[in-house]
Formats: sequence, structure tokens, C-alpha cells
Amino acid sequence: MCHSSGNSCLRKKALAQIKGKDAEARRKRKMAEISQVLSTTPVDVAALRRMAISEGGLLNDEIRRQVWPRLLNVSVENIPKQLEPVDRDNNKDFNQVLLDVQRSLRRFPPGMPDEQREGLQEELTDIILRVLVKNPQLHYYQGYHDIVVTFLLVLGERLATALVEKLSTHHLRDFMDPTMDNTKHILNYLMPIIERVNPEVYDFMQQAEVGTIFALSWLITWFGHVLSDFRHVVRLYDFFLACHPLMPIYFAAVIVLHREEEVLDCECDMAMMHHLLSRIPEDLPYETLISRAGDLFVQFPPSELARERNQLTAVSTFKDFELASTQQRPDTVLRQRRKEQQQQQQRALEAQRGTVAVVQPTARRFMRLAVMGLTVALGAAALAVVNSALEWAPKLDLLFP
Repeated sequence: MCHSSGNSCLRKKALAQIKGKDAEARRKRKMAEISQVLSTTPVDVAALRRMAISEGGLLNDEIRRQVWPRLLNVSVENIPKQLEPVDRDNNKDFNQVLLDVQRSLRRFPPGMPDEQREGLQEELTDIILRVLVKNPQLHYYQGYHDIVVTFLLVLGERLATALVEKLSTHHLRDFMDPTMDNTKHILNYLMPIIERVNPEVYDFMQQAEVGTIFALSWLITWFGHVLSDFRHVVRLYDFFLACHPLMPIYFAAVIVLHREEEVLDCECDMAMMHHLLSRIPEDLPYETLISRAGDLFVQFPPSELARERNQLTAVSTFKDFELASTQQRPDTVLRQRRKEQQQQQQRALEAQRGTVAVVQPTARRFMRLAVMGLTVALGAAALAVVNSALEWAPKLDLLFP
């Protein structure tokens, strides 16, 4: 009820309405920009990366169906119209896949009719088996189905099969080895990142001897297994598909860092700490965390961590993952973020001093893009896929020789 504070309540409502209108206006501008990029030949994949990382990601599944294949350099035109039949009877992975798929009920939208869900579960099983049969070097792991089901729900069986295969032979390749050795290598990046940002949290976790297993399901399912809201899952997939294959471990680090107070207030005990960290809060500020993960990647790239700690080196390769051109390499989007933020800070200082900054062509281009409804924090990060002479950093020679 608003009595003596009636004017204050009215002001708050008015501000909320303005905020809502601004958000909708930004959304419409972004949709128009994505549509324009997709209608241009050749399509500027670098711009699509920027859109996938910037605030709100790719906005809806219709856009994702058009953009995700391009982020993975999959030519939709070359995907067979008819999918190959699956021989379930003679497949060594069928029983385990079937068990996992049957346990995946929570991954489907609530209220979905049983018949529709069961049909999707059949398609999910077939996608997984089809990819494994075609790529015998890949080994199924529990949690893989959590990633595949996300692609199925967004893309449908035919398109999902092609993208999952590409993802499995690149981003997820280390998880699909016969052993978990390479997965452990990747998990070992978590604590060094935390140490550099917050030594106090790092020391406390070390004293508790909690290790990194609490983040295993986060990493190998791209958080699909642990997040209950599908909107958050696909938002993260937008981000991960547009970035370096190791970005999920940076996002895991920012979740821990975001929970600094909870961690330090927890009893310094391995079991208690593991229990706390393995449960992700429902109300995480995802856009803020995405922005911070990008910042940490630029500040502490995997190549630097690998150089300082030889034991972090993994053995698989992403040679094909440079995609179409140097300009489209995913990490330029994150590297340029810090440069743009510094430029913004410099312009603010010059404005305070009453001086006029000379806007160079590149800066002018950044400013024009920033007007497209991106937030200041994430907009600066997202602009980074514009033409850049920077090499993909890291080049992956240290990480994946």
C-alpha cells in the first residue's frame, strides 16, 4: 500500500516502466542488427559472435537456429536431408545412453505432453549413438546427453546432429577420451584463476581441501545439468559457442568468486565446502558473470596459466577450430573488451578535464556498435570481434600440443 509515500511509489513505477521500455527497445534494435547481418552475403560471423556474447545473447531459439551453425562453422546446406538409421542392437553404448536419457526428464519443458517428450527422448538417443558410431575415436561420458538435449530442443534432430558432431570433435573432445585425464587437466585451471583474483578465497578452499570435483558436472555439461531454467542454459551456450573452448572453466571460476562471502562463511571442511559449492544458486546475475568471465580470460589467458604450470597441459588439439579467418577467431571478442573499456575510461577522464578527445576511426566504429543497445560493461567486451590483427590467444600450442 502507498499512502504517505505515494509519490515515491509512483516514481518507482514510472522508472520501472521506463526501464522496461528501454530494455524492449534494446532488444528490438539487437534483433534488427542480427537480421541485417544474416541477410548480408557473406555473413559476418565476427559480428554474430559479438551478438552472441553481448547482453541477452541471441535472444530466442529462432535466431539460434540460424546463428549457432555459423558459430561452429557448420554449413547447413551440406547437412543430409535424411539422417542415417541407427543400429541400437549392436551398439556398445546403447544401454548406458538409454539409462541416462531416461533420467533426463527434468531437462524437458515442464508441462510437455508425455508423448512428445518420449519422442524427443528417442531422437536424443539416436543423435548420441549416430555421432558415436560415425566418430569411433569418441567415448561416451555421463553428462554428454545434457549437452545434446539442449541442442535438440533448440535446433531439432537433423540440425542438432550436425552441430553436436562438430562440438564433440572440438570443444568437447577432451571429455570424450577413454580416460578422464584431460578433463582433470582442464579442471585444474579453476584454482589458479581463483588464486589470481582472490587469494583469500583460494587459500580458504585449499585449507578445506575441497578440490575441483564440485565443478565437474558444470564443465562437462556446460552447466546444462545443474541449471533449472532453460533460458539460462541457452544464454550460456550462446556465450560458450562464441568463445574459446575453455571459457566454461572461467565461468565456473566467476561463480565461485561471486559467492565469496558464502565460501568464507562456510565451515573450513571439505564435505561442507563441497556441499555448498556444488549447488548453484537460482538467482545468479548471469549477464554480470558472463562479462566478468570474459574479463578474466583476457587477464589470465590459458596460455599464461599453462606456461606457469606445466602440469596443466592437455594433449588434444583444436587445429580446425580457428574457423574461417583470423578476424573470426573467438578470442578477439574478449581481448578487445579491455582495450575498449580503457578507451572509455580515458574519454571520461578527458571529458572531466574539459578536453576534447580525438576519435580515431576504430574508436568511432566501436562507439557506433555500442549504440546498438549493448550495456556499457558487456558492450565493450562484445565489440571485440571487429577486424583485429591479434592472433588467437592463446594459440593453443602450449595447451594442446
